[in-house]
Amino acid sequence: MLDGLGGTQGTRETGAVSAYATAEADTPGAPKAAVPGPPRPPKRSRIGDLSMRVIYRMLAVGVAVVVVAVAAVVVFISSGSSGQPGGASSGQVAAPPAATPSPGLSSTPASPVASVSASASPAVLASAASSAAPSVSPSASVSASPSVSASPSPTGSQEVAHDRSAVVAALADSRVPELPRNRKLVRLPGKAYKTKRLLKDPKAGVSLVRFGKPWKIFGASPFSTKQVLPKVKGTPVRAMLVSCPVPTQVQKSPRDTALLAARWTLNHHPRGAKISWVASQPIKNGWLLGYRVKYKVKGKARFSMAAVAVTEVSEAKPAMVFVTIPDAQRKRWRDINTAISSIRVK
Repeated sequence: MLDGLGGTQGTRETGAVSAYATAEADTPGAPKAAVPGPPRPPKRSRIGDLSMRVIYRMLAVGVAVVVVAVAAVVVFISSGSSGQPGGASSGQVAAPPAATPSPGLSSTPASPVASVSASASPAVLASAASSAAPSVSPSASVSASPSVSASPSPTGSQEVAHDRSAVVAALADSRVPELPRNRKLVRLPGKAYKTKRLLKDPKAGVSLVRFGKPWKIFGASPFSTKQVLPKVKGTPVRAMLVSCPVPTQVQKSPRDTALLAARWTLNHHPRGAKISWVASQPIKNGWLLGYRVKYKVKGKARFSMAAVAVTEVSEAKPAMVFVTIPDAQRKRWRDINTAISSIRVK
C-alpha cells in the first residue's frame, strides 16, 4: 500500500522502526542491551615467543648430549667385556660372533659401530663411527707376522746347500770323474824354493806364500790375489797361484765344496780339458784336491798339474787357493806343495 507521499511501503516501515528505537533509547530506567565487541587475540605462550632458530639449537644440543652419553656407555661396555675372556655385553649392545683369531695375533675389542643395536638412530650410529674409537690395552700388541725363532747360522755365516744336487750335476760331467778315497798329495818333482814372505788376502780371509822371481804379482781379477810365472812360447796355459772366496755353491762337506771348485777351475784351462785325480785329503779346516788337467794344444796331448784347497774361515764363504802349472814348466811343480802347505787363516 502506497503512502500519501508516493513512497513505498518499505520506506514507511523503516521510519517507524527508527522512531521506536529512539523512543526506547530515551526511555529512562530501561536496561541497555550489551553489544559484544570484537574478539581479543589469544594469549601466546612463552614457547611460541621463541624463534625457530633457537628451538633448533636447543634440539641439536639435546641430541648431542644423548649421542655422547650413548657413545660413552658403548665404549665402557665394550672395554669391560673385552677385558674378560668370553665376556658378553648386556642391554642394547649386541656382541657379534667373534671370528677365530689367526695364530700369533691377539684379539682386539669390537668396534662400537658393530656393537650398537639396530634400534639405535642413524645419528647415534654416525657419532659412534666418527668419535668413539676402541681403546687397545698396551699389553695387547698385534703382531703383523708370526714370530720366527732364530736358528743358528752355519760356520762363517755362509749359505750352505741343503742337498747334493750341485755335486750330482758335477759328477755327471764327463770331464769330472768320481773322487778317490783319501789320497795324500805326494812330493811333486822340481826344486823347492823356500820363502818366508806371505801375501795376505783380506777378502778371502787367508794368507799364503809370496814367491820371489820368476813369480810376480799380476792383476788379480777375477780373484783376490794372483801370482804368475812368465808365459812359455807355444803354451796357451799360464802358471798361476790365486786366492779368493769360493766362487761356487757351498756344500755341507768341505770335500764336496772342493769338488765343485775344482770343476770350476776348468774354465781357466783350454777347451775340452778333463780332470784326473792324484790327491784327495783333509787339511786343517778344509779339504785339498790334487789333479792333472789333460787337454790338447794344436792336436798334441798336454797337461798341467793343479791343486785346489778349500779352507773354512770367519768370512761369508770359505777361502779357495788354486794353483796350476803346465808341463812346459814342470821344474816348478814343487811350488804346488809349497803353496798348499803355506795357507794360514788370518
